[in-house]
Amino acid sequence: MSPTFRALSNPNYRLYAAGALVSNTGTWMQRVAQDWLVLHVPGSQGGTSVGITTGLQFLPILLLSPYAGLIADRFPKRALLQVTQVMMALPALLLGVLAVTGQAEVWHVYVLAFVFGIGTAFDGPARQSFVSEIVTKDELTNAVGLNSASFNAARIVGPAIAGLLIGLFGGGAEATGYVIVLNAVSYIGPVLVLRRMNPDLLRTPTPAARGKGMIREGVRYVRGRPDLMLILAIVFCAGTFGMNFQMTSALMATDVFHRGAAAYGLLGTFLAVGSLTGALLAARRPMVPLRLVVGAAMVFGALEVVAGLLPTYTLFALWMPLIGLSSLTMVTAANTLMQVSTDAALRGRVMALYMMIFMGGTPIGAPVIGWIGETFGARWTLVLGGLLTMVGVAVSAGWYVRRRRVLTGVSGAGNLFPRVWDNQAVARARTQS
Repeated sequence: MSPTFRALSNPNYRLYAAGALVSNTGTWMQRVAQDWLVLHVPGSQGGTSVGITTGLQFLPILLLSPYAGLIADRFPKRALLQVTQVMMALPALLLGVLAVTGQAEVWHVYVLAFVFGIGTAFDGPARQSFVSEIVTKDELTNAVGLNSASFNAARIVGPAIAGLLIGLFGGGAEATGYVIVLNAVSYIGPVLVLRRMNPDLLRTPTPAARGKGMIREGVRYVRGRPDLMLILAIVFCAGTFGMNFQMTSALMATDVFHRGAAAYGLLGTFLAVGSLTGALLAARRPMVPLRLVVGAAMVFGALEVVAGLLPTYTLFALWMPLIGLSSLTMVTAANTLMQVSTDAALRGRVMALYMMIFMGGTPIGAPVIGWIGETFGARWTLVLGGLLTMVGVAVSAGWYVRRRRVLTGVSGAGNLFPRVWDNQAVARARTQS
């Protein structure tokens, strides 16, 4: 089998990947349909209502991720993921039925988006950490890359299917309901494949016993690992200042290049193609050094700065795949290292912190980047966003280098960014000192 798809030789992972592709496609279909629904229901305030809906859907991730990570460590993830699929399917089904019957109002969308977000918050840490139980350590990099490829393939296909179906069903609020119902039905796929997995082939750790301060234990573990702190700092900087693609692309398309919705949508497609390519390249990589996360983040920041200076829409569109490639290389490498170098008993809590910091930066950065665009112009959203990302990464890497030298006494630059943090080496250095 090709190195790009070697994790698919694992029968459990084949089932998992098939279910994830179906679910990811349905999720992207619902995102498009939900935004369209918000614009066509009574009480809607247009773009403001869309923004509120998006914020409510992501808010539970910020509020509940630490507890979701704890649950992921305390209970079997295969069973937990079946529960989270139902938690997401039910609000989607209810919203779809309300829309199909013409009963949906904007407050319905708000409430059900928040409930859906609760399911997402508990699904994320369990799903992220479950992959390392399905595949071997040697297959993990490939599996994470294939997961990203699946997500980005769905990102291309899902919105296109949703748009086609909404048009076929009449284009109004009722039409979006059928698409949302289809997403609810799509969660049957992951539940079925999870139930069909062979438990004897899973590398399931012993669930963490209940105790006081378990969330604080996860935080202390991460704080004691400079390599994990570096990764979290990098994804925070990139996610907060650089990865505001929907807003920055919209501003560039409308304010700078004076193009319409079709041209804006095309930018998203170009970005997704680059992201899919980055995910497939990551899947071929047999190992992930820490310096890849640092290097990819710096390249991503530099590409954003250049994008803000490009003179024409055509050049800007052709540049988008490079941004998608670099951003997915960084994210996939960071995700892999967080999983492969973390103790199994703490992996759920660690991945919950990772998701909270990575995704939680968007509500902070988006208003800042939006203000920059309004005050200084759309180009500065990319130029300053890229520069702030690069500065944040450089400062974080400098802190890590100094911290690792203090802990281990290592002075060689190549050894300062290892693939996996060596706790034993740190312990020996401390003993010798």
